[in-house]
Amino acid sequence: MRVLLYGSELSAATAAAALAWVGHQVQWLPHGDAPWSALSQVDWLRSEPHLLEHLEQGIAEGVLQVIERIEDADVPNVIWLALSPAQRTAASALVEKPLFADQRGIVLINNSTFPVGETERLHTLMGSQHTSVALPDTLEEGRAWESFTRPTRRLLGCDDATGEQVVRELLRAFNRRSEVFQCMPRRAAELTKLAINGMLATRISYMNEIAGLADTLGVDVEHVRQGMGADSRIGFEYLYPGCGFGGPNFSRDLMRLADVQLKSGRYSALLEQVMDINEQKKETLFRKLWSHFGGELNGKTVAIWGAAFKPGTARIDHAPVLILLEALWAQGVKVQLHDPAAIPALHAVVGERKDLNTYSHDPYQACEGADVLMLVTEWKTYWNPDWHRLASLLKGKLVLDGRNIYDPEFVASCGLMYRGIGRRADPKTL
Repeated sequence: MRVLLYGSELSAATAAAALAWVGHQVQWLPHGDAPWSALSQVDWLRSEPHLLEHLEQGIAEGVLQVIERIEDADVPNVIWLALSPAQRTAASALVEKPLFADQRGIVLINNSTFPVGETERLHTLMGSQHTSVALPDTLEEGRAWESFTRPTRRLLGCDDATGEQVVRELLRAFNRRSEVFQCMPRRAAELTKLAINGMLATRISYMNEIAGLADTLGVDVEHVRQGMGADSRIGFEYLYPGCGFGGPNFSRDLMRLADVQLKSGRYSALLEQVMDINEQKKETLFRKLWSHFGGELNGKTVAIWGAAFKPGTARIDHAPVLILLEALWAQGVKVQLHDPAAIPALHAVVGERKDLNTYSHDPYQACEGADVLMLVTEWKTYWNPDWHRLASLLKGKLVLDGRNIYDPEFVASCGLMYRGIGRRADPKTL
């Protein structure tokens, strides 16, 4: 099929690479805010496994053409929109182009997270001689290629058989192992995407509240998590307490869902609480540090492992580390931070500072001369450190585990104090 793909989001780059990979003729028009010349150099794209190599392969083979103007586009069978929520006007401007008004039977695929009902509105602008479907973005950042090419599910919002048939053919190469499409009306698909992320965020925030209670009561929250997850009505997914979630998609989907509620005249106290809890939890490690040192933090040096909002990505959008850093610097704390991918993104936000040293190769460099180690992002490289080496490096002998990935008793057996989210252990005295 001939596909015109519009947007500069991760979902746009992934769809462009994958659709060209399986033989479709793809013309990719990046949004003007991020043309290909800039997009090809950004860290979040370059750090996505397999993605850049497939993009370059498609361009070299001629099945993927990157264009700069809509006037350079051929008449497509499919228009695929993968824009940010702030780029709704760009979507409207594209579908109203005369190039499409004079044609018939084009299928508009809305892969963007726009307000509920936006796919229908764009269809009206484009004309009734065309078809539109909602195909909400369900990519997982850090494994975008895998989640597009080997999906476990796809929400497909369509109100006629033609749209469904075209989408199934377009994505047939990625739907062979098992049926992954969940078909429903367009508005239902748009709302379902937001509702899923709202539920996941609610589980995370609820578990973080339980972890705070466990701390107060002297209970190891891991026992509670295991007991809850074993209940078949609950399960273990998204039941891990931590120091807050972030990310460009998850956070803005929550705000989008809250906005949908508000505009429909239904204020959501639950969503408000979920978002408030999450922002509070981003300060959890700082509060533990404050408590440990009795508020005497000026002049301390803190080592931080991880800045990205999740492992496998170079992005720090809404990441817990941003709030943590501001709190530490306000108390005169020097920070030594390691992250294997997100250092450029961090400096783009906070700049160069005398109270911030950053490292991207050896994690132990960040711990030299530090009083405390804070684990913020659970990159695999951090899972099994040399604890005796850390004990010799950390002057304060304190480990603050913001993701509960370590065994408290084992850490304590190595001569370190362990404080997690609802978990703790102290070295045994002889």
